Amino acid sequence: MVRMQNGRTALITGGAGGLGTAAVAAFLAEGWRVVTPVRPGRGTSPAAGAVVVEADLEVVADVTAAVDVAAGEPEAPLRAVVNLAGGYAGGGSVADTPLEDFERMLTVNLRPTYLVTAAALPHLVAAGGGAVVCVSSRAAVAPFPGAAGYVTAKAGVLAFAGAVAVEYRRKNVRCNTVLPGVIDTPANRAAMPDADVQSWVAPQQIAPVILFLASDASAPTTGAQVPVYGQS
Repeated sequence: MVRMQNGRTALITGGAGGLGTAAVAAFLAEGWRVVTPVRPGRGTSPAAGAVVVEADLEVVADVTAAVDVAAGEPEAPLRAVVNLAGGYAGGGSVADTPLEDFERMLTVNLRPTYLVTAAALPHLVAAGGGAVVCVSSRAAVAPFPGAAGYVTAKAGVLAFAGAVAVEYRRKNVRCNTVLPGVIDTPANRAAMPDADVQSWVAPQQIAPVILFLASDASAPTTGAQVPVYGQS
């Protein structure tokens, strides 16, 4: 059941994914107005109660339109941006990775984070401040073989979040990053049927961390890199 609005809007990308669905539900349960862009033609939907906007987050015009919807409710100004959109692809070693595969990981993981954050920051500042939460990966600080593009892209997300934290601290906008281990989603289970899922982390365990970093309770915190791992 969705509570009454708390007078704030959160823009959550990737809201139709495994982690995104849990994050959207967590924000809605706390009374946030949630806007989530969904790629046209995607079969899955975010949690009921979210404002859904069709958008390709690799396209500048689509990002601008989605941010305008998020910032367009005077009674619930945009106060949080959660960058969950991304993707994974593995492959061979660095020398065996085609350039287009490497660059695709940068486009899928880093470009939406940059475009959405850059478009939303003026609105956060105008609203008196707020939070940006980026989702990187444990792989950004503990790389594994066969995923150079993904590892590099997630490290880029981490570095970008640090730049936002430094540049916007005095404007009352904070930026923190969550670094999950392998997330226990149907897609990951299908891709790794023989994996030990006991070491994975559930979306419902990550969502409260994201919500905390978007809330006033984390107001003194910016530039943090928060690990959210399952049992090792």
